[in-house]
Amino acid sequence: MLLKELSALASPLNDQQIGQLQQAASELSPQQLAWVSGYFWGISQTSGATQPINQAAAAVSSQPAGKLSIIFASQTGNAKGVAEALKEEAAAAGIAVELFDASDYKGKNLAKETHVIIVASTNGEGEAPDNAIELHEFLQSKKAPKLDNLHYGVIGLGDSSYEFFCQTGKDFDAFLSKQGATPFIERVDLDVDYEAPAAEWRKQALDKVKEALASEAQSAQVVQLPVGQAAHTSQYSKQNPYTATLLTSQKITGRDSGKDVRHIEIDLDGSGLTYQPGDALGVWFENSPELASAILKQVGLTGDEVVEVDGDSISLQKALVEKYEITSANPQLVTQYAELSGSKKLEKLATDKDKLRQYSANTQVIDVLSEKKAKLTAEQLVGLLRRLTPRLYSIASSQSEVDEEVHLTVGVVEYQQGDETRFGGASSFLSHRLEEGGDVKVFVEHNNNFKLPQDDNAPVIMIGPGTGIAPFRSFVQERDNRDAEGKNWLFFGDRTFTQDFLYQVEWQKYLKSGIVNQLDVAFSRDQQEKVYVQHRILEHSAQVWQWLQDGAYIYVCGDATRMAKDVHEALICVVEQHGQKTREEAEQFVNELRKAKRYQRDVY
Repeated sequence: MLLKELSALASPLNDQQIGQLQQAASELSPQQLAWVSGYFWGISQTSGATQPINQAAAAVSSQPAGKLSIIFASQTGNAKGVAEALKEEAAAAGIAVELFDASDYKGKNLAKETHVIIVASTNGEGEAPDNAIELHEFLQSKKAPKLDNLHYGVIGLGDSSYEFFCQTGKDFDAFLSKQGATPFIERVDLDVDYEAPAAEWRKQALDKVKEALASEAQSAQVVQLPVGQAAHTSQYSKQNPYTATLLTSQKITGRDSGKDVRHIEIDLDGSGLTYQPGDALGVWFENSPELASAILKQVGLTGDEVVEVDGDSISLQKALVEKYEITSANPQLVTQYAELSGSKKLEKLATDKDKLRQYSANTQVIDVLSEKKAKLTAEQLVGLLRRLTPRLYSIASSQSEVDEEVHLTVGVVEYQQGDETRFGGASSFLSHRLEEGGDVKVFVEHNNNFKLPQDDNAPVIMIGPGTGIAPFRSFVQERDNRDAEGKNWLFFGDRTFTQDFLYQVEWQKYLKSGIVNQLDVAFSRDQQEKVYVQHRILEHSAQVWQWLQDGAYIYVCGDATRMAKDVHEALICVVEQHGQKTREEAEQFVNELRKAKRYQRDVY
């Protein structure tokens, strides 16, 4: 029944009361309305049902409403996925629940909460994801409220190969605790193979929340809320990928290039999958059977041994090809194999975290096992390995341009190890083992932290050396199809002009037509002194500053280790020089650009 219909029906409320109720309802979310409904029903069933409504309202306002709020701090979408699953499970369990993107959540509202769960990934070197920068800073500031009534839980997602493993989750845990909040469940820090432990943690957390809310709601019912549809929903996901068809795998670097970069086209016809510029495509791949056989031979196994994976009994050979990560090493694998093999070299590495991480990042599994030969059981071998996870590639096309296709720009990982050639798992699958017309399992990973401005008149500066050019191909295609009036400036860099200028003909066409207003390139090996994109930014520093003054958005995609840091430093120098600011003021200016989503990065 709508409130506006109350006055037209026989009602125990007078006109003034109806007016007050309408005013109060207009300020509440659907979840809050559902909770209030249960609260008043609870009052009506008690002996104190005759107490005045204003006294009941006072009782409500003295204590936060009992519900669960879930906040996700996500860079590539993993934390968002865990948070969405948590929301659905909470709603199914009859728990009043709301889901928030960290960028949409006001930190001061934590004081009004009873139960909060934060799902947080970690970006770069222990940094908060872009969507959580503001909340992360707020909780460290003097403005952070006391949270004595808050009960919370934290899931941290990360990659233990990195030094600052799950640092953002650890930070939020520390911040909330410092403000007086109480953890109702112990924080969990999860590695790349996070799905099974995350599901178990969610179950334990929701059991505790449901029990706590039930005991608190002495005069109100917990109301089961409808599960809202997340934006861009699809029946296909990471857990249920779509089996697509490879249309094209074309090498787009020159014959004499030191790199093999592929333009990949995949058919999504009939899938219903949609994507926006800035999103990523998740690719599930199969490992090289030859590599699996080499690993088996190295540890004295045949591959016919049977192992259990996800409740199924399969051959060890099949498990290595389809279920486990057998290319990239990681610190845990190195440490565990040091113990199993007794390798003095690996044992020494295991005692130095920095050298261990560096070794693991640059060494494949087969080469770790080759440090010292050791005979392993099938259980010992799979115990060393992480589960296979999909690779995420920045989408290099706009759907308004290519319809039911999706394009990728894939750099093939390839290097010499002694007399043998090592390849990356996913990149070699897409470029070498998967034939045109073959099947590939994919899903779309939406990235709300790397999006074109809604204002088509806003200027855009895109900085994408190497395969970091991928999303900017989609950006320009999209702005072209939208007839966006905003100016577009592209910085691109690679090794040589003749061999490594990715999509050169397309960029020249866009430049000629005026879709791209300015194109600046940096080819590091075409002259004696190496030149990179950050040097081009500094050369045009006055113009970059003017574009910023005109409201430009800056986007950076590519290598996080060096390029993104160098570009960030160049931007600070631009602001410092032309904005006539101190170093500290310039850093703050750039940080404010990030908070305003005018400086976005997709780095890896």
